[in-house]
Amino acid sequence: MASPEIDQLTSLLAKLPGLGPRSARRAVLHLLKKRETALNPLIGALQTLADRLTTCTTCGNVDTRDPCGICADPRRDRTVICVVEEVSDLWALDRAGSFGGLYHVLGGRLSALDGVRPEDLGIDRLVARARDGGVTEVILAMNATLEGQTTAHYLADRLEGTGVRVTQLAHGVPVGGELDYLDDGTLAQALKARSPV
Repeated sequence: MASPEIDQLTSLLAKLPGLGPRSARRAVLHLLKKRETALNPLIGALQTLADRLTTCTTCGNVDTRDPCGICADPRRDRTVICVVEEVSDLWALDRAGSFGGLYHVLGGRLSALDGVRPEDLGIDRLVARARDGGVTEVILAMNATLEGQTTAHYLADRLEGTGVRVTQLAHGVPVGGELDYLDDGTLAQALKARSPV
């Protein structure tokens, strides 16, 4: 019953995580009712983001500048790098506010079933950063899944000759859990209780 343009917007929104067809319809109706205060600002923000979005060449974070805001922040501890699988994991850890160092986004995790090999991830860049000097610790903040732990063991082996201390998050992170879905307290405790690999 709606126009093709409204149907297209609804179907695009329904593809977003956490939104199904009903939620998407409600969101579209809200945007249409609040055209001046919701729809037009959203269109402008999306266009600006689309024009400026880039990937940080240092850590792999997404931002509107390169290096990203985290890498460019002079208050960050440059001696510690926290390695995560995805940007969502970086955002979850940084939101917790318990880590003041730098990050490194791998862009996934090793998975034989999915055909993800070491050369498909940002592992070589991580090893280069660790060898670059000044880095004293690398924290492996992999998700507590089989693939995440396999990736952590592989990274520990690759970082062995760099002279940096390699630690991992404590086991307070539930098995099968993903960092993006954990509460801030659990993430903060996991960072504080990290242990050598």
